[in-house]
Amino acid sequence: MTTPRHIAMFSIAAHGHVNPSLEVIRELVARGHRVTYAIPPAFAEKVAATGARPVPYTSTLPGPDAGPEAWGTTLLDNVEPFLDDAIQALPQLVEAYAGDEPDLVLHDIASYPARVLAHRWGVPAISLSPNLVAWEGYEEEVAEPMWAEPGKTPRGQAYYAKFESWLAENGITRHPDPFAGRPARSIVLIPKALQPHADRVDERVHTFVGACQGDRADQGDWRRPAGAEKVVLVSLGSAFTKQPAFYRECVRAFGDLPGWHLVLQIGRHVDPAELGDLPPTVEVHGWIPQLAILRQADLFVTHAGAGGSQEGLATATPMIAVPQAVDQFGNADMLQSLGVARRLDTEEATADRLRETALALVDDPEVARRLRDIQTEMAEEGGTRRAADLIEAELQARAGE
Repeated sequence: MTTPRHIAMFSIAAHGHVNPSLEVIRELVARGHRVTYAIPPAFAEKVAATGARPVPYTSTLPGPDAGPEAWGTTLLDNVEPFLDDAIQALPQLVEAYAGDEPDLVLHDIASYPARVLAHRWGVPAISLSPNLVAWEGYEEEVAEPMWAEPGKTPRGQAYYAKFESWLAENGITRHPDPFAGRPARSIVLIPKALQPHADRVDERVHTFVGACQGDRADQGDWRRPAGAEKVVLVSLGSAFTKQPAFYRECVRAFGDLPGWHLVLQIGRHVDPAELGDLPPTVEVHGWIPQLAILRQADLFVTHAGAGGSQEGLATATPMIAVPQAVDQFGNADMLQSLGVARRLDTEEATADRLRETALALVDDPEVARRLRDIQTEMAEEGGTRRAADLIEAELQARAGE
């Protein structure tokens, strides 16, 4: 039995960075630990629902409802805000935790202050990764080519100089790249099936526990309409939803397909009126209880974010992957290589292609078999309870229990 401890979790205000680990936080609270959770106010209520105590801080990052344009278009546009936010957030967090330092730090991959604070406090830190992790050779194969040009520019050099200076001020001599991408300990909240080059991942550092989904009853329920022989869910997640033309193609693909029912999530940035007249077999929502629908769906048209991808696998739902940004392209390729999805880039996702691909997927027994196999493998990875067990093991090792 692990003695209850103070565990501090740190994350940013983004659905894809908060949602994957919420059930782990809930489980730790249920086991008697005192869990504090540093998060911008937009997510304080969601965090509090787990039983953890929110520790709010002011963030300069774009909010959870910001569109992709808020993040810029280049690599440096994407990374500079995280460093600037970390630098301004650190003094806030130092003050918030003064006199109440934790026994263990948990952190999202985007929370740089958490790693600095763990170093300053002399406590272990565990990364809770909501997506893929670096494998042996990642730097040479991915990071170095990606940074080859930006790294030569004055702006790129200034970014690294600023990062190194901030780390040095806090007693850390590591280069920014391994500081950000090579944690000492990591619990990976995706199925191993979604990890590229999984055979080259150092499992002394990274432990795959798969999806930690919970029952999500608080998100509401959904009922399959009478007469719906096939249900298709279309969702591009929470950040990349401003795609009215794509949604119109989905309506054309499935709206008049006999026996099919379309559930379309369009987010906050699209007016349903932009979709035109809709047949009764199409329902449109700004937000949906995704997991509840996937448990009853026959097809998932997804942007292939880490969360959606693993929900599709966990529910054994065939997928059409229409990636929009960052890791989604790699996830889409992984899903396709597993034989459970087909990738269509946005410009290829016409009504005819969507319909043709959908009909081939839902009637393919080999796709169904592969999905069942992966679903079984995921169940064996342990999920929420195993993640909590691993965290408690770190606490026990620190305390010498």
